[in-house]
Amino acid sequence: MYSTPEQVTEFNKSAVNAALQLTKIAFDTTERLVGLQLEASKESFADASETLRSLSEARDPQQMLSLRAKLTETGVSKVTAYSRSLYDVAAHAQAQISALLEGNLAEWNQAVATNIDKAVQAAPAGSDMAIAAVKSTIAATTAAFDGVTKSAKQVASFADASIKATVDAASAALKPAA
Repeated sequence: MYSTPEQVTEFNKSAVNAALQLTKIAFDTTERLVGLQLEASKESFADASETLRSLSEARDPQQMLSLRAKLTETGVSKVTAYSRSLYDVAAHAQAQISALLEGNLAEWNQAVATNIDKAVQAAPAGSDMAIAAVKSTIAATTAAFDGVTKSAKQVASFADASIKATVDAASAALKPAA
C-alpha cells in the first residue's frame, strides 16, 4: 500500500512487457492468418484452372455429372480443412493470450500479497480487523477469478469439441452423397 519509486518502475516494466507480448501474439497470429489465406488463394486458383480444364475435356452429360460430384466433394473437404486451420490459429492465439493474462494475474496477486504484508508490519495496533478484511476480499476475488477462468476453459474445451464434431459430421455426411 506504500508505493515506492521502485514499485512503480517495476509495475511499468511489467505493463510494457505484457503489451509487447500481446503485440507479438497479434503479429504472429496475423502472419499465420495471412499465410493461410495466401495458400488458400493459390490452391483456389489451381483448382479453378483444373476445373476449367476438366470441363473442357468432358464429352457427355454423364462425365459432367460425375465431375460435378467430384468437385463438390473436393470443395467441401477443402473448405472444411480451411475452416479447421482458421480455428486452430484462433485457438492457439486464445491460449497464448490466456496464459499471458494468467501469468500477469499471478504476478499481480503476489505483489498485492507482498504489499499487504508490508502494510501489516507498519500498521498501527488495532488495525487487525481492517487488514483481515482486505486479505479476505483479495482471497475471495482471486477465488472468483479462478472460478471464472476454470469455467471459461471448460466452455472453450466444449466449443472446441463441438466444432470438431460438427466439421467431422459434415465431412462424413457429404462423402456418401457424392
